[in-house]
Amino acid sequence: MDSNDIFCLDLDGIVWTKSSYTANAGDCVERGAIPGSAAVAVRDSKITEFPTTRVSAAAWREFVSAAKTGRFVQA
Repeated sequence: MDSNDIFCLDLDGIVWTKSSYTANAGDCVERGAIPGSAAVAVRDSKITEFPTTRVSAAAWREFVSAAKTGRFVQA
């Protein structure tokens, strides 16, 4: 296994954290740092057995920053 391939990393041991924008509806995402890597796994909080999306920690920080500053808001 290539240690740089975040899609080959084991997800056991991830501590999942729900989005702060859940609004008690349960419709949100969860994220967790992948142990032993600089990567983040993201999953649907309602259907946790579905596949995860995996991105570098840097890409995740950029995504969160863009969401917080409204860069995804449609005009």
